Amino acid sequence: MSDTADLERLTAEDLGRVHLIGVGGVGMSGLARLLLTRGVPTSGSELHDWPSLVDLAALGGVIYRQHVPENLDGVDTVVYSTAIPRDHLELVEARRRGLRVLHRAEALAVAMNGRMSIAVAGTHGKTTTTSMITVMLERCGLDPSYVIGGEISQASSNARHGAGEHFVAEADESDRSFLLYRAHVGIVTNIEADHLNTYGDLEGLRQGFFEFARRIRPEGFLVACADDPGARQLIERARDAGVTTHTYGESADADLRVSKLATDAAGTRYHASLDGEELGEFWLPSPGRHLGLNSAAALLTGLKLGLSASDVAEGLAAFPGVRRRFELKGEGAGVRVYDEYAYHPTSMTLALQTLREVAGAGRLIAVFQPYRVYRTRDMEAELAAALGVADIAIVMEVFGPGEALQPGEGGASLVAATPLPDERKVFVPEWSDVPAETVARARPGDVVVTMGAPPISLMGEELLAALGGDSGEPGQ
Repeated sequence: MSDTADLERLTAEDLGRVHLIGVGGVGMSGLARLLLTRGVPTSGSELHDWPSLVDLAALGGVIYRQHVPENLDGVDTVVYSTAIPRDHLELVEARRRGLRVLHRAEALAVAMNGRMSIAVAGTHGKTTTTSMITVMLERCGLDPSYVIGGEISQASSNARHGAGEHFVAEADESDRSFLLYRAHVGIVTNIEADHLNTYGDLEGLRQGFFEFARRIRPEGFLVACADDPGARQLIERARDAGVTTHTYGESADADLRVSKLATDAAGTRYHASLDGEELGEFWLPSPGRHLGLNSAAALLTGLKLGLSASDVAEGLAAFPGVRRRFELKGEGAGVRVYDEYAYHPTSMTLALQTLREVAGAGRLIAVFQPYRVYRTRDMEAELAAALGVADIAIVMEVFGPGEALQPGEGGASLVAATPLPDERKVFVPEWSDVPAETVARARPGDVVVTMGAPPISLMGEELLAALGGDSGEPGQ
């Protein structure tokens, strides 16, 4: 990666004409959308038929449907993601031509220069928290720029260049790229074991988050959850290192203390006080205790940025949700179908517990596509326990680009470990077989949720089509 000092001297306009390799994924498409709405000439190459490509073309982006050297003609800067191999032909060609080559996070760091940056990190909850802060700032009339790892439902967008001074970004720890940012506000929702293929062990991961906190600008501050053991350890280390830190949560010693937190299908309510001063009741139109805590992070951030509690409350109450986060895809034959991005055991458990409440008297059917071979192997017991929250588990094969399954690993092993009776769990390795298997098991009143790796987000439409084509009496 490039020298961070050099990156801090650049602006997005200094990048010239930008080309993104693999532009269709949520991270790269968000950066492309940001550049295009900022007026930076942008092209991208993509082999997969992502829905985002149509929107990028409508914004003026040039989209190539093949990877060839000619795509780089007239280009000044080439951007790649961690998913792009070093020997990719466009990456090799870019270096041969002497073009500026940046990792996605480096390009995003350049785009953030000159703005009051708010970087949201954490093992889970960062996409939702980033989206909440964005909506909050928008409702307060501050017109922020933002890049998020998911689409805000109402806006159908994961990025935008705004005229205001704030820039909100999701900070990805998976490949250490969040260490490229020097945020004015750093937020850490939680720290749990994940991406240990990058960090080696949990202590290495914790050290990564500490480095993220130490890179917060001297005039800025860290916001972290006092309820999470990993974040709590970070809070202590960050304060000892001289980082201004503010905490939130249900813990008695949290600066922003959440109390009377209650959730149901209609949403989440709680009371909040800051440094002992009562702020009143806050409401979020999304169910889930974990989402209530995410909104508390947004609330504390807004207050420390000088916004009023009433304005922040209005912003949170207007939060429309995030696609692939508790997203209702539709209903067919009396069966509601949701999509949820959760793939880490903790986030899966929280999401399934919330959906169980939504299901009421109906059953909860989880259609899960595990994400990454190493995670599925190393966290098999925890993933299995999370799936056990559902009434029925339909498990697909692991989605792990570039990884190889070893004997005894994968979806079949995960199913065997899941603590459900054999008749209530099944391994379905073929994508095309999943809709029929789901319909055969579903009945009116049930809730089905597709969960896990990015491709599973496309399954919801197929499930709804299968349910809609049924006679109206799904299988028993």
